[in-house]
Amino acid sequence: MTEPEFDTEGLFNDDYLHFYGELIDARSDGETELIWNLLGLEPGTELLDLACGHGRLANRLAARGCQVTGLDYTEVFLEHARADAETRGVQVEYVLGDMRELSWINRFDAVINWFTAFGYFSDEENRRVLEQVHNALRPGGKFVLELNNIVNLLPRYQASVVWQVGEDMAIDQHRLDPVTFRSVVERTLIRDGRVRRVRYSVRFFAFPELRDWLRQAGFREVEGCGEDGGPLTAEHRRMIVVAQR
Repeated sequence: MTEPEFDTEGLFNDDYLHFYGELIDARSDGETELIWNLLGLEPGTELLDLACGHGRLANRLAARGCQVTGLDYTEVFLEHARADAETRGVQVEYVLGDMRELSWINRFDAVINWFTAFGYFSDEENRRVLEQVHNALRPGGKFVLELNNIVNLLPRYQASVVWQVGEDMAIDQHRLDPVTFRSVVERTLIRDGRVRRVRYSVRFFAFPELRDWLRQAGFREVEGCGEDGGPLTAEHRRMIVVAQR
């Protein structure tokens, strides 16, 4: 089977923040509160924000007293994260790295992976990410992933989605591959009169499959929640999976 197509540099850059940064920033205070409560965080908790992006959650959790490390593959995101941390007067260790190759062993009390930041790679490599997270957690530590709730998404899955910021546009053409269960996307970006295209795909997961993967990676308890923190239902648009080492 061929490797999934994922143009990381083409997807995650300043254009991404231009089109989607304000949208996801508006969610950050509420999501920080949800993470805090779901994981039972407290000041002094050592936490890894895996695929931290521009630090919108890492910096808020640090402001609440967590000892936060943020890892991301994209330097431009980390630059924004560090600048925001300085503005907020918080300390976060930001690391440029690949989630498939984590160097930490028994280091963190909690790991978060938020806003569909999992499923970029082949199934083998995605499983490796879960194993790496398990190893990075201390015994009893918790891992939380936030993804699309595929049960809710499939009936409204669209072939085309358009985002607009002023005169700029991002146009996504979606195709669902039923064999790999990946959403294959061609994104056309029109910004300041320039046009470019980027292709990527993301693996979809139903809860039972991801629960089984997490257990096979060594996690003991796995629970599914919706975006309100309650038990996962078909009505929830987002799926939050909480796993304990």
